[in-house]
Amino acid sequence: MKKRVAIFINTAWNIYNFRVGLIKALQKEGYEVIAISPYDEYTKKLEGIGCKHYHIKINNKGSNPLEDLKLIYDIYKLYKKISPDVVLQYTIKPNIYGSIASYFAKVPVISNISGLGTVFLNNSLSSKIARKLYKIALKIPKKVFFQNPYDRKLFFKLKLVDRKKAELIPGSGIDIKKFKPYQKSDCSNSLVKFLFIARLVKDKGLLEYIDAAKILKQKYKDIVEFAIIGAFYPNNPTAITKEQMDEWVDSGIVNYLGVSDNIKEVIAKYDCIVLPSYREGLSRVLLEAASMAKPIVTTNVPGCKDVVDDGVNGFLCKVKSATSLADSIEKVINLSKEDRDIMGYKSREKIKKEFDEKIVIKKYLKAIKEIEKRGQTKEVLKAKKVLKPSINI
Repeated sequence: MKKRVAIFINTAWNIYNFRVGLIKALQKEGYEVIAISPYDEYTKKLEGIGCKHYHIKINNKGSNPLEDLKLIYDIYKLYKKISPDVVLQYTIKPNIYGSIASYFAKVPVISNISGLGTVFLNNSLSSKIARKLYKIALKIPKKVFFQNPYDRKLFFKLKLVDRKKAELIPGSGIDIKKFKPYQKSDCSNSLVKFLFIARLVKDKGLLEYIDAAKILKQKYKDIVEFAIIGAFYPNNPTAITKEQMDEWVDSGIVNYLGVSDNIKEVIAKYDCIVLPSYREGLSRVLLEAASMAKPIVTTNVPGCKDVVDDGVNGFLCKVKSATSLADSIEKVINLSKEDRDIMGYKSREKIKKEFDEKIVIKKYLKAIKEIEKRGQTKEVLKAKKVLKPSINI
């Protein structure tokens, strides 16, 4: 009978877009791979690559304790039903509630801290509760992967995770064969085109991007173009409204491109990718763009600066500073096309050396094999001993 590896994330879209390489590697190793997430339009695509999908309802923005207790119970029932040999968890609610459920279901798990989000960007009551839950939940996994050293250091400082089980990986990794430079570029010699790719929320630095575009459009007029691609996120407290976007477009500041299932073709048409985010786990957008040999402009913050060697394959700017962002974008404008191409080449080389998804896959396979060797029973007994004073449900 095949051993089962379950992948639990808050959207099927995330599993399909960021974990396909891992899924195929696990299948090649002889594992049956199960996807767990809320049902969405990507469920069928996961089934198309041989994953059985199980729906679970998650309110990603909710903080109702009764709702969260029900989620723990629902995860527990699902784990008991499908009996996975190991679960790979990503995003906050799977990492917290999936871990707690796995303790009662006696299922070993591996967690991945793919970003800190608003839980660590403010000090609200809900954020404090989430950190406390992290401290309890992260006692359970055999391994906890972090996507940048700054997040790991913060978790150490707050004593949220055991140092022995915390390990760094280069994000979700990049398929460098899929995200490769286009032989024929659509970029113009006379027009320098910049693209912002992210969810349309303020924490991604969208307002700073707009203000920087205003500054540079006045100075360079018809030789620069600024575009945005990304989905509206109305449930987020820092979301940008469609009315705001329409106003920016109507005033000629930016072009809004909507959303795309083929981001490679969009990236290929632009000279430089810009992400002035306040903080990331490890920006997937920047990894994809760099792998496609594009220069990068981004903020000097965790999860963004990891992708850029300042002045080599892009430029770093101060966080929450439109003027600093404008200065960095201006440096790209003033480069010759040949120099921009050299920066893009350096981006590609950095990705190949540091962020190839083969590195991530190797670490996951090693962690899974370690769990198999040590045995599920030993891991559950260890977690029970540590957690006895902490969990009482």
